[in-house]
Amino acid sequence: MSDGSNDDLVLPFQVEALDVRGRVARMGPALDSILRRHDYPPAVSRLLGEAVILNVLFATALKVDARVVLQIQSNGPVSLLVADFSAPENLRGFARFDEEAVSALPAHPSLTDIVGEGSMALTIDPGARMRRYQGIVALKGASLEEVALTYFTQSEQIPTMIRLAVAETLERQPGGEPRRIWRGGGVTVQFLPEALDRIVVRDLDPGDAPQDAARDERDEDDAWVEAAARARSAMDHELVDPDISAERLLLRLFHQRDVRVFDAFSLSAECHCSTERVKQMLAQFVGDDRTSMIEDGVIKVTCEFCNTRYAFDPQTLEPVGEPH
Repeated sequence: MSDGSNDDLVLPFQVEALDVRGRVARMGPALDSILRRHDYPPAVSRLLGEAVILNVLFATALKVDARVVLQIQSNGPVSLLVADFSAPENLRGFARFDEEAVSALPAHPSLTDIVGEGSMALTIDPGARMRRYQGIVALKGASLEEVALTYFTQSEQIPTMIRLAVAETLERQPGGEPRRIWRGGGVTVQFLPEALDRIVVRDLDPGDAPQDAARDERDEDDAWVEAAARARSAMDHELVDPDISAERLLLRLFHQRDVRVFDAFSLSAECHCSTERVKQMLAQFVGDDRTSMIEDGVIKVTCEFCNTRYAFDPQTLEPVGEPH
């Protein structure tokens, strides 16, 4: 049983000998809270959990506080999936899916089984009248890890390795019966040498470079090959086990390489919705548009992220009862 000190955090690190920086994410109660709110089928919960962790790893690498949204849209059983991170630490997420199609998935579905064809978009919104940035990549690959690697190769051209794992675990509680809890973790490393000519940039087929353009045929830098292999060796159970701290995992991955860690980021599952925000949204609708929302004499709104249900008087837009 964990005391919680290893949960819901992102630990940045650096291995100077290999010229890499990275982050380890460890999630327990926060991830479980997001997934339990919806009680999705296991395949959907697992994919949403991976998306939440991937988004956290991406967002905590930014040098500015921003809202970062990872969104998957596809023609498969899971047609929409959203993971939302708002600096400094608030997380939420939801999915839309076809129940019948999801129930017909194999026991161990691949990413293609779950989403079919589609795209993954990462949107960074720094606010304060700063311009938003969005990168989009096709959902090609057997896992979300592979899609993420394509994104970094295509959008940032920084050699990157990512490992993700999500699992439902059985944990014994003090003085009570064991209960099931969703846990997840991830590790990413990026090759950031001072001499940029050490980075080998591979074109993605089909690419948009001219056919006669020179290709970089050099072998990958030895330091990066080693760092990527070490990160890739992180096993699923190491990423989700509450008794294996982020520091302990890093020591196992980069032993004898003097890994240096920095202050950790804490994570929490919080939603932005509130009675006042929903009321402001409803105030934008008038006449027939608002009338069409009335159900049993009130306007009912359910937040897709946290499943909180709100009810309002259609005339005054004052809340009817407490959110639940």
